[in-house]
Amino acid sequence: MEHENQGAVNSTNKVWFITGASRGFGRIWATAALERGDKVAVTARNLASVADLQEKYADNILTLELDVTKLDQVEKAVKQAHQHFGRLDIVFNNAGYSLVGTIEEAAIDEVKAMYDTNVYGPVAVIQAALPILRKQGYGHILGTSSNLGHVVLPVIGYYCSSKWAFEAIHESLAAEVKPFGIKVTIVEPGAYATEFGSQESLKFAAGMVEYTDFKENFFEGLRNLERGNPNATTEAIFKIVDSENPPLRFFLGSHNLPWVRTAYAERLASWEEWAPISNAAQG
Repeated sequence: MEHENQGAVNSTNKVWFITGASRGFGRIWATAALERGDKVAVTARNLASVADLQEKYADNILTLELDVTKLDQVEKAVKQAHQHFGRLDIVFNNAGYSLVGTIEEAAIDEVKAMYDTNVYGPVAVIQAALPILRKQGYGHILGTSSNLGHVVLPVIGYYCSSKWAFEAIHESLAAEVKPFGIKVTIVEPGAYATEFGSQESLKFAAGMVEYTDFKENFFEGLRNLERGNPNATTEAIFKIVDSENPPLRFFLGSHNLPWVRTAYAERLASWEEWAPISNAAQG
């Protein structure tokens, strides 16, 4: 297979393609990459939201309108970024939002719409980028998941499910593209003080009176949750993208590992308890 200059993958100045860069982690990471001299294709559904970045980093930035649920926009944006910068070192799927509502409350169309953004959109970006990365012979695909890709909370169960799907897709992808020299990392933030909890990043299902008290208690618990500083995450992201052997999964924050460790211990204990019956069912 003919590959382009493989030395580019180790260059100091990397070329990024980032979705959902208008606010939150996407904007923070895009800005940090630009500040260190990298080149970034910054995508957002509304270009006005990233106009200030265009003005400040004109030489190193390409701003592109992109709604990841629109396949024609995805293909066009990825191609434009590659043509503009000549290569793509990092493809970072960051766009996403949460649907708030119990399993019974949320309408099927609302669940499908969230999956369009959180699951199918990232898949479209990956599929558009892979021919480019394969030809290069290198590249690093990253995706913003969540600690909720391993554990689940009520009321946002559909959001959690989208991250479980996101995790499975990326783990399979990592095995499939490793022979082409392409790396994959799932970034799993815990609770951070970003705009992810804003009205722009949340959609609410119509409520049912039967769940009013339950949800009020749930939201009260969230309000008391300690949140990390999103600006403290940039060095961790740089260490990942600069690593020769980045992890498949990476927790952002100090609360994730204890929570997931406890959840998995409980799962293992339950499986062990029921193991004799499970084994008997083998036949």
